[in-house]
Amino acid sequence: MGALRGMLTIVGVAAILVGGLWALQGLDIIRWPASSFMLGDTVWTRNGVLLSIFGIVLLLLARKRSQP
Repeated sequence: MGALRGMLTIVGVAAILVGGLWALQGLDIIRWPASSFMLGDTVWTRNGVLLSIFGIVLLLLARKRSQP
């Protein structure tokens, strides 16, 4: 069960980071890369927030699995 917990944690953290990047690009706060189609598009803000929430859920599941 330790491997599953580790995988959930890694995927959860990655989802939070990528979702945060997408949301900030959608809000036009992070302008990288400068010619990205995601800049200033609220669809990507929504997608980023949803992906970050999914990542948080995965982290909570990983934490729940670690408790006896």
